[in-house]
Amino acid sequence: MGQDLLEKRVAVLGAGKMGGILLQALLKNGMFSKALTCATVQHEERAKALSAKLKISVGTDNAAAVKGADIILIGVKPQVVDEVMNEIREQITPAQLIVSVAASVPTSLIEKSLRKKIPVVRAMPNTPCSLGSGMTAVCKGKYADAGHVAITCRMFDVVGRTVVVDEKHMDAVTGLSASGPAYIYIILESLAEAGVKVGLPRDIATLLAAQTTLGSARVVLETGDHPALLKDAVTTPAGCTIDGIMELEEGKLRVTLIKAVVRATQRAKELAFTS
Repeated sequence: MGQDLLEKRVAVLGAGKMGGILLQALLKNGMFSKALTCATVQHEERAKALSAKLKISVGTDNAAAVKGADIILIGVKPQVVDEVMNEIREQITPAQLIVSVAASVPTSLIEKSLRKKIPVVRAMPNTPCSLGSGMTAVCKGKYADAGHVAITCRMFDVVGRTVVVDEKHMDAVTGLSASGPAYIYIILESLAEAGVKVGLPRDIATLLAAQTTLGSARVVLETGDHPALLKDAVTTPAGCTIDGIMELEEGKLRVTLIKAVVRATQRAKELAFTS
C-alpha cells in the first residue's frame, strides 16, 4: 500500500453526505485519479447526475464497484453496513483496504461480516470537512497495520486534521468532535444574539462572533498553549472580560458543555452496532 494514492483504484460505496464530501475533496485536490475512481449511490438517476458532475464512473452495484479496488470507502448509512458487506463479501480480498465512516459501526462488525482477514480502518469525521476544516479520528481494526492507518490519515488530511486513537475512544470522539459543531453553533448564535441585545446590527454581531471563534481556535491550535492560559491573557485585572467570565461561571456554561459531551458519548455507546 506504499504507492501513491493517485495510482490506487478507489471505490466509494455511498457517495452521499460524508462519502460525497470526501470523494469530491480528494478528486479536487488531485489525491485520487478520476480514471481509477468509482462510486455507488442508491438510485440510478442520482448515479448519472453525480457521474456527470465528478467525471467518474458512478453506479448502483456495490459488488461490481469493489472488484479490483485497492481502497474501498464505506460511506453508507450505519444501519445498512452489514447488508452492503454481504453484497461485496465474495469480491473482497486481504489485499484491499476498507475505510469506514459509518458512525457507531465497529471494525469488528465489518470484519465479521466479511468473514476474512480484511484490513479495516474506521474514521469519525465531522461536518466542517466540507470546507477543509474538519477533524477526523482514525482507528484500526484487527487486521490493519500502520501503513493502512497512514494511508487513511493522508486521505482525511485533505479535509482537515486527523488524529489516531484506540477504537475504545471512538464514542468519546463522536460526543466531542462529531457532535461538537452543533455546540459551537449554539454558542455562536448566543454571542450574536448578545451583540444584538447591546445594539449591534445582526449581521455585524454574527460576523464578530464567528470570526472571534475562528481566531481563538487557531490560536489554540497554532500556539499549543492551554486554553486557560490564553483566557488569562485576555482577562485584565478589573476589566470587562472578568465580569463576563463571572456571568459564564454563574450560568454554569463550563459544566453544561462538559455534560453535553458526556451525554452525547453515552448516546453514541447506546447506538453502537454490535457484532
